[in-house]
Amino acid sequence: MPETHVQQLCEDVKEKLKMAIPTIEKFLNENALSQLAPEQDEESIHFSKGFLTDLRHLLVYSEVVVEKLGTVLRRSNFDKELAEKILYSVYHDVVNSFFYPKNESYSEDGRYAYTGQDAIRFRIKPVRIARDVILEVTKIYEELRDELTYYESDYLTQRRMQKANA
Repeated sequence: MPETHVQQLCEDVKEKLKMAIPTIEKFLNENALSQLAPEQDEESIHFSKGFLTDLRHLLVYSEVVVEKLGTVLRRSNFDKELAEKILYSVYHDVVNSFFYPKNESYSEDGRYAYTGQDAIRFRIKPVRIARDVILEVTKIYEELRDELTYYESDYLTQRRMQKANA
C-alpha cells in the first residue's frame, strides 16, 4: 500500500475515533450501575457490569490508538511500517473489541446489516441510554472495520513474507 494512502488512512481512523471517544466517555461519566440496572435483579446487574466493563475497555483501546496515531502523524518522517502496525492494532484491538465484547452484552447479527435495521442485538434488553450509546457509535466502528479489513490478513501475510525473504 502506498505511503500516502497509509498516512491518509491513519488520519481518517484518528478522526473517526475522536468522534466516538467523547460519546463513550460521556456515557461512562454520567451513568452508574444503579441507572443501568434499575430493577436491581441479578441478571440486570450482571449484564450492566459486563456492559460497563466492555465500554471502558473500548474507550481505553480507542484513546491509546488515537495517541499512537497522533505520534506517528506528527513525526517529520512518516514511518509507514509503524503506521501499518498501529492500523493492524486498530482492527484487532479496537474494532474487535467493539464487535466482539468480552462480556457479550451485545453482538452483531449480520442478517440485519442490509435491511436498514440495527444489526446490534443485546443479550437482554438494556435501558434506553445503554442501547443508544452503542447504536450511536456503531456506524463509526463499522466504517473502521470496512476501511481496515486489509489489516486483518494481508498485513500479517506481508510480514511473514518479509521474514521469509530476510
